[in-house]
Amino acid sequence: MSEQDFLSEMLRSVRLSGALFFEVDAAAPWVAAAPPKERIAPTVVSDARHVIEYHVIVEGTCWTRLTNPNGPPIALGPGSVVVFPHGDTHVLASDPGLDAEPSLAAFDEVARGRSLPFHIDHRGGRTGTTRLLCGFLGCDVAPFNPLISALPRVIHVPDGYESGDGFLGSLIAAAARETDATGAGSDGVLVKLSELIFIEVIRRHAASIPDGADGWLAGLRDPAVGRALRLLHGDPARSWTVGALAREAGVSRSVLAERFTTMLGMPPMTYLSNWRMQRAASLIKGGAVTIAQIAEQVGYESEASFSRAFKRATGLSPAHWRQGASVD
Repeated sequence: MSEQDFLSEMLRSVRLSGALFFEVDAAAPWVAAAPPKERIAPTVVSDARHVIEYHVIVEGTCWTRLTNPNGPPIALGPGSVVVFPHGDTHVLASDPGLDAEPSLAAFDEVARGRSLPFHIDHRGGRTGTTRLLCGFLGCDVAPFNPLISALPRVIHVPDGYESGDGFLGSLIAAAARETDATGAGSDGVLVKLSELIFIEVIRRHAASIPDGADGWLAGLRDPAVGRALRLLHGDPARSWTVGALAREAGVSRSVLAERFTTMLGMPPMTYLSNWRMQRAASLIKGGAVTIAQIAEQVGYESEASFSRAFKRATGLSPAHWRQGASVD
């Protein structure tokens, strides 16, 4: 399985879903502030507890920076993509010193049934025209999402049009074209493009991690740890031992245990237990299979033993989790 396929599968397991897509036209001076993720999560995806935000600069230039606490300003040009994996509050502006209070007006319009892409006009000024595409995705971070946990507060790709193999640039161009389309199915296309843009940015971020770094993404690139991760994710129901995992990863038991724990911050079997709970949580929310079937799919011999383990991990029984009472 390629790294991109593995990342895609990982994100499906934590129920990544593109939901909102805004088009913004602005002329300097202008400024917009992102609302706190807790305020917009119900609009992004009804049962999402986590919001990921990203912005693509199609034309023109602008600035962004984190707020609460303040971060340094980041210059954005044509083809720039900036992602806020943890939904941190931030501003976008024509000048780095501008600030504003967050507004929920656009999200309220979407909640009332406005179709996508929702257009926002900030052309109160007369100079420096900028066109942005703003995507919002929902996903689960509880009980266990090692990918999102491993990401920094901001990821900036400065040259999405030009760098790499051109795939990100083609996605940006497709999204820009789709915002001008009015045909049936445009909403669904934009949602899928949001997901693909996010996955491609994560792939590029992973490729930029230096040798010798720790963390989930670094582990994915390590030959032994990456192989072990793919094995655990590919067959979480198997009765794995560190020895069996090491043999299939092509290293000794001690080497795998030490390298895995150093890079991911937990032993392989602890990781497996956590990932089983995440897979189970996703299956429970899906509602298509029984709790007994889920228990078997994630490696438990009985529904009772699985239910006890799930409640220890999440604080909720599988039944309550299915009812939508999950918390992060």
